[in-house]
Amino acid sequence: MTRYAGGAKVSGGYYWQPGSLNVELVPPEGATLPGESSVRWVRVPFPLLLAAAPVVGGLFVVLLPVAGFGLFAYGFAKRVAASASRGATELASTVRPGMVAGEAHLTGAAGEEKGKAGGEKATAPEAIEKLEKEVAGRRER
Repeated sequence: MTRYAGGAKVSGGYYWQPGSLNVELVPPEGATLPGESSVRWVRVPFPLLLAAAPVVGGLFVVLLPVAGFGLFAYGFAKRVAASASRGATELASTVRPGMVAGEAHLTGAAGEEKGKAGGEKATAPEAIEKLEKEVAGRRER
């Protein structure tokens, strides 16, 4: 098998470009091969080309489903990873510094005392009583 560069004048026959698997049929009178001089072509005898066609077709038939299943698995794994990442991001946004996993943190920070002095908030039962008195006073008016 002789090698030729693109743009070369060649005699008739079948020429194969290994890089892109293109096959070019050159008429018996001869012609120039397509492509630049950096493109390489190989002259292939017809019986070899005839034998290679079913092999390439068989590889296509076998490898296409494998590629399909591979792309499906890749897409599924990517979606699962994105979902897990989103969940982890949302969880991380709810965590405050100094939080210990498993603690409730419902009573405020450690060492924080609540008193009933004038400037501080009233406890829940006192606030409710105050609100009830206010509603009763407005109803009387």
